[in-house]
Amino acid sequence: MTHEAPATTDTGPERRRGGRARRAAGNIAATGAGRFLRRIPAYELLGEEALAKLEEQADWILAEIGIDFRGDAEALRLFAAAGCEVTDERVRFQPGQARALCATAPAEFTLHARDPRHSVILGGDHLVLMPGYGSPFVTDLDRGRRYATIEDFRNFVKLAWMSPWLHHSGGTVCEPTDIPVNKRHLDMMHAHLTLSAKPFMGAVTSVSRAEDSIEMARIAFGADTVAEHAVMQGNINVNSPLVFDETMTGALRTYAAAGQCVCVSPAIFGGAMGPVTPAAVAAQTHAEAMAGIALAQLVRPGCPVVYGSFHNTMSLKSGALTFGTPEANLVTMALGQLARRLRLPVRSGGGQITAANSPDGQAMQDSASAMWATVMSGANQVWHAAGWLEGGLTMGYEKFVMDLDHCGAMLTLASGMEVSADTLTRESYHEAGPGQNFLSTSHTMRHFARANHMPDIAEAGPYESWVEAGCRTAEERANDLWKAMLAAYEAPPMDLATAEALDDYVARRKTAASDEWY
Repeated sequence: MTHEAPATTDTGPERRRGGRARRAAGNIAATGAGRFLRRIPAYELLGEEALAKLEEQADWILAEIGIDFRGDAEALRLFAAAGCEVTDERVRFQPGQARALCATAPAEFTLHARDPRHSVILGGDHLVLMPGYGSPFVTDLDRGRRYATIEDFRNFVKLAWMSPWLHHSGGTVCEPTDIPVNKRHLDMMHAHLTLSAKPFMGAVTSVSRAEDSIEMARIAFGADTVAEHAVMQGNINVNSPLVFDETMTGALRTYAAAGQCVCVSPAIFGGAMGPVTPAAVAAQTHAEAMAGIALAQLVRPGCPVVYGSFHNTMSLKSGALTFGTPEANLVTMALGQLARRLRLPVRSGGGQITAANSPDGQAMQDSASAMWATVMSGANQVWHAAGWLEGGLTMGYEKFVMDLDHCGAMLTLASGMEVSADTLTRESYHEAGPGQNFLSTSHTMRHFARANHMPDIAEAGPYESWVEAGCRTAEERANDLWKAMLAAYEAPPMDLATAEALDDYVARRKTAASDEWY
């Protein structure tokens, strides 16, 4: 396995456009390379009475219906020891019991990156954006839609590393289908650890794969660091409605026992995995999330967790999934409030998601709608912030960098407005009086490079210039940009002995088992 040498710097126009994005990133409320503080308040959709009703409904679900924890005797033992009612594989909680079990989870914690400058804080007013997750297909203008490979996976890790708007490398950014199922997690972890130095997610599809992920993190960070700090996350999906399977709870217990972050993500599509109404989806999500977080705390009190969700509507005519809809956006906002009442970091169920098959008008409208609700909900972590197409089946190269532009705009918005003597700039009115423009004032000259968010893809020139340039669409310009970014990629440094130890671990684990393709 080879380690890439830094690429030669590209000084062409596409490289300069990427430089604009990095300069504009200086405007946002960053407290470090990977840390962003929101300066606008979260939108409070619901009042106290409505929130109390949602919590009461969640308690009713947990007490009257219960949650199945299938195939995991240890999870059932832990719940029984905590005083829950356990019948066969069904766990029921007394009203308020799940909430009380969640209380040992930290309200805020640091997710440490290999490069400490990119460590992030989850909770409070912090906001962390990361790429899409889990797509088996990728697409671009040159080769069209196809099964994802490890090359695609590495490309998206590189793009996320290069972007100033993403604070996190993601997890299964796309599924590398050219690697055996039982071994691909090793290559994905290797990519996150060597091609990026931002936070990342490990494997959850079996206990052994979760253990491999933690062991590789120990090699990269040092065993003492991993023992004392959260350096990675595991995404635990609930088999909604109201079921955790042994694969997910086994991975959950593995990450929790190691003190690593557990994100519990119910996945409810109204009308399929839960009732059709937004209120019912919010209450059921709350119940399922609390049950999973409670298990993490029973394994290791104080284990860092994220209250997650992935909820959307579906067409009740065709059964097709729909994204960015007003009903789903309302749930996003309500869940932000419910999570804050638990004093837990929250992963939004939104992001830049769409059912569209290409990065067209529908895709960007869906994505913009969902992302606005996501940011306004007060989310601490946003998955699927870049690349998502086709209901999550596909990661799009052009969509990825188009989404990055919108991520930058959203972060600039969330930075709020500074009102100060400098931003009010009375001196400018002495330089440019009534009827004059402010383009050449000293204040404009000092601030022009960072005054506004400058997107890398959008064009604001006249129609004639656009025609002369070939009438190129945003998707075509995005195609140029992702290629230029990959050409300019430089790998973050890594100690040679550490890199060799990671290579050796991957090689040994791959040779220890035969290939499994399903």
